[in-house]
Amino acid sequence: MTVLRGHGSAEPAGAGESDAAGGRARSKWRLLASLAYPVVILCAWRWDSPRFVGLLLLVLLWMQRVAGTGALAATLRKLTPVDWAVAVMLNVASVAIVLTNSERLMRLYPSLVNIGLLVAFGATLVKGPSMVEKFARLTYPDPPAHIVRYTRRVTQLWCVFFALNSMFSAWTALAWPTRAWSLYNGLLAYVIIGALLAGEFVWRKWIMLPRAARREAV
Repeated sequence: MTVLRGHGSAEPAGAGESDAAGGRARSKWRLLASLAYPVVILCAWRWDSPRFVGLLLLVLLWMQRVAGTGALAATLRKLTPVDWAVAVMLNVASVAIVLTNSERLMRLYPSLVNIGLLVAFGATLVKGPSMVEKFARLTYPDPPAHIVRYTRRVTQLWCVFFALNSMFSAWTALAWPTRAWSLYNGLLAYVIIGALLAGEFVWRKWIMLPRAARREAV
């Protein structure tokens, strides 16, 4: 059975459900890759093999980019110049770890990840919408001005965090024992991120939005 869509084009009735299922599968793969990254860093001190860790990091990078998305060429065409810069940096770092088996390079990798996030978030401040606004538009397709301003400030806050964390992470790579480096970059840094997310949620839910509602009422 087919249904007409667009300018009289026929499409199988189950195509929409199939696309939705594919989208959910892609999201699950990317979520899995994102959750696996801190686990890899946390376990790196036990494996005692930078080359193996570098190989896992390389696999996770490609899982996030292409797993379940169909043709590789189509996926790569969607990359922005900023995406390309960050992707190339992290891929080169992963390959260098594999080729050299360098513990120093492996330990600097989390700092590079934070630099990549800083670049990705910072670029959206130059040419909007801001990164956090993009997420907000999933709930508010046409956000009011005060939401746009707020999301820009939150994006700036994340840029500050990524800048500071990249420097601190580099220091742990150069000065801390491997076990302590692994604990911070694979666990404690994400506890801090969770605290920032929770704090932003509380501020937005119970302070920012009620304050904006009162201003609009006046």
